[in-house]
Amino acid sequence: MARSSASRTPLKKVLIIGASWVGDAVLSQPLLRYLKSSHDCTIDVLAPSWTQGVLLRMPEVNRVIDSPLIHKQLNFIELWRCAQRVKDQYDTAILLPNSLKSALIPWMARIPTRIGYRREGRSLFLSHPLELDKKQHPLMVERFLALSGASIKFNEQLNPTLQANLSEQQAALDALKLNLSLPPIVLCPGAEYGPAKRWPIDHFKVLAQALILQNKQVWLMGSPKDQQIAQSIIEHIQGPIINLCGKTNLAQAVDLMALAHAVVTNDSGLMHVAAALKRPLIALFGSSSPQFTPPLFSGARVLSRSLPCSPCFERDCPLGHLNCLTEITPNKVIDALARLEEHN
Repeated sequence: MARSSASRTPLKKVLIIGASWVGDAVLSQPLLRYLKSSHDCTIDVLAPSWTQGVLLRMPEVNRVIDSPLIHKQLNFIELWRCAQRVKDQYDTAILLPNSLKSALIPWMARIPTRIGYRREGRSLFLSHPLELDKKQHPLMVERFLALSGASIKFNEQLNPTLQANLSEQQAALDALKLNLSLPPIVLCPGAEYGPAKRWPIDHFKVLAQALILQNKQVWLMGSPKDQQIAQSIIEHIQGPIINLCGKTNLAQAVDLMALAHAVVTNDSGLMHVAAALKRPLIALFGSSSPQFTPPLFSGARVLSRSLPCSPCFERDCPLGHLNCLTEITPNKVIDALARLEEHN
């Protein structure tokens, strides 16, 4: 049985052991918002460098601390050093990852209240090991929120929210020589997890050209790993289209995406960023499931084929055809965008 919940513990200084993926970091924001509004506590987040851009756009976050927690790596020396940096500073630690190593830092730092789910035999390192009820909390955002210990029924008012930094937004526009003379449509062709989550490049090409013919401009956004994919989309397209992949940091990407008239994206971290910015959004799902990590915004529309073989949650299509995404045609996306525009 889990011990007394976090909601019964006075919170003053809280250390969140942050999520390892950008999308999960966005989905943690309702938890942070609830903790801040309920306890008026100071919240710091220990997070990997690649997620920090979204955390910097959450008003609830006081400070972001660089995390030594790296997937499939275990460096006890770095964990110990990190624990010493945060020692004697916090009364409570809340762990978003389920790994054993994520429990070691708050335990070594002697943070009195350490809350997380029972996983990987780490219960001895937690003061409040909680049982995860997947049926009661099917969504990732609900599982994070439940770590607060409060009995909250998730609803639209609890959706993640990010805030652009307006001065840094203008600085990014100036630095990248972007203008808003035409409505910007953001396309996000990448997906960190693998090819089975990526809408075909040729589909993105058709969509981008159609948008330009509608007197829109197209911004391609993503990480440095998406540069080549984006460049392949730009080839042979006539009109205002720019490859911003790898040219912005994550915080700048948040600020620029806030200007988008609409966003079309694979199931990726930037999908959750767009939803949290309340941008009209088309989310393309292939190998993954919108039942677990959907875009949490009423202005988002999910396009999915719901084939018998999906969701398979594989990085590459095990059947070799990727029909779950290829059968979502550019015309279907164009029609969905038109309906979103009418609605807004």
